[in-house]
Amino acid sequence: MDAQTKQMTKVLDDSYAKLPALPKGATDFIVNIAPWLSLIFGVLSILVGVSAFGFLAVLSPFAAVSGVGAYAITGLLSSIVLLVEGVIMVVAFPALRKRAQRGWTLLLWSLVLSVVSSVLTLNVFGVVQSVVGALIGYYFLYQMRSYYK
Repeated sequence: MDAQTKQMTKVLDDSYAKLPALPKGATDFIVNIAPWLSLIFGVLSILVGVSAFGFLAVLSPFAAVSGVGAYAITGLLSSIVLLVEGVIMVVAFPALRKRAQRGWTLLLWSLVLSVVSSVLTLNVFGVVQSVVGALIGYYFLYQMRSYYK
C-alpha cells in the first residue's frame, strides 16, 4: 500500500474503530461475495461508461450550440471516471478472490472515484449522497480489511 493510501486509511480507521463490528458470519458473507460483486458492477460500470461517453460525445456539439455545453463536458468527464472505476473493480476481482491486500486497496480507490465522479457533476445533492454512500461503503470495507493480507 502506498503512503497516500496509508495516510487516508489511517484517518478513516481511527474514526471507524469506534463503530460496532459486524457479526463474523456477516463479514464472512461479505468477503465471499465481494469479488463477484466487484466483477459484476465493474462490468456494468464499463458498459454504462462506454455507452454514456458515446451518447454524450454525439450530443456534445448540439449541447454546445444550444448553450449547455458545460453539462456535456461534465457528463463526459463523469463517464470517463465511471469507466476507470469499472476497470479498477474488474482488476480487483482476482486479488479479492485471493484475499490480497491489493484487491481491498483497489476497492477503496473505486469508492474514492465514485465521490470524485459526483463532484464533477456539480450537483450538491449528488455530492452529499455520494459522500454518505462512501462513508457507509467504507464501513463495510473496514469490516473486511482484516481478511486481506
